[in-house]
Formats: sequence, structure tokens, C-alpha cells
Amino acid sequence: MKKSIIQNQNKFFDKINHQYLSNKYQKLTLSKVELADELGVSIRSINNAIVRGSGVPEYIKMGESKNSTVIFPIVNVVEYMGNTIKVAS
Repeated sequence: MKKSIIQNQNKFFDKINHQYLSNKYQKLTLSKVELADELGVSIRSINNAIVRGSGVPEYIKMGESKNSTVIFPIVNVVEYMGNTIKVAS
């Protein structure tokens, strides 16, 4: 029973976070700068996590070159935040 309540709380916070990010940015994706701001980390930390292959939400690279733009779909950001920040039980 308690696990079900926590799962419902997490779903509720995921929905709230999605609405918040969508309303704040008025788009479906975040840039590295925006993601860094939301997570409270530096852009360098985001870049390092991308190189490591962990520690950031799933992203889309907009090209083949080393310096191609990287975007983070809000749905992936919300899922990442939900998996890393849990409601206390």
C-alpha cells in the first residue's frame, strides 16, 4: 500500500515538473544551458556527463560533428529528475 502511494506521488510530481518546464520554456526541449540551470549544475558538468555517457537525461544530438547542438526533450528531463529525486517515504 505504501509503495503505491509513493508511486502516485512520484507520478504527480512528474506531471507538475513537466507542466512547469513546458510553461517556463514554451518549447519541448531544453538546451545544455537550460538543463544546467534546472539541475543546479554547471555547463561543464553537463558536458562531462555527456562524455562519460551517464548523469544526464537522454538527449538528441542535432548533427554529426563534434560541436553539434545537443537538446534534451522535456519528457526525458522529467523522467531523469523523477529517477534521481525521489519523494521521501
